[in-house]
Amino acid sequence: MVQALVELNQNVNRVLNMIKAKYELKDKGAAIEFVVNEYIEQLDEPDLRPEFIEEMRKAQKEKSIRVNDFAKRYGLK
Repeated sequence: MVQALVELNQNVNRVLNMIKAKYELKDKGAAIEFVVNEYIEQLDEPDLRPEFIEEMRKAQKEKSIRVNDFAKRYGLK
């Protein structure tokens, strides 16, 4: 495990304390790790998620309609 000494402003410190309390984490290091893991999960590209692939496969099977002028069809002109 890597150790790091970091400087946090008051707002970040307050947020980490809230996360630590809410999720019953043992220290701020665990809170930082939690936040980073959540961030990674949020950034995970949708095309890599199995749910997304399944959703796209279902969409491929749906009947589609041909639209020549999208703006005209949906009253945007």
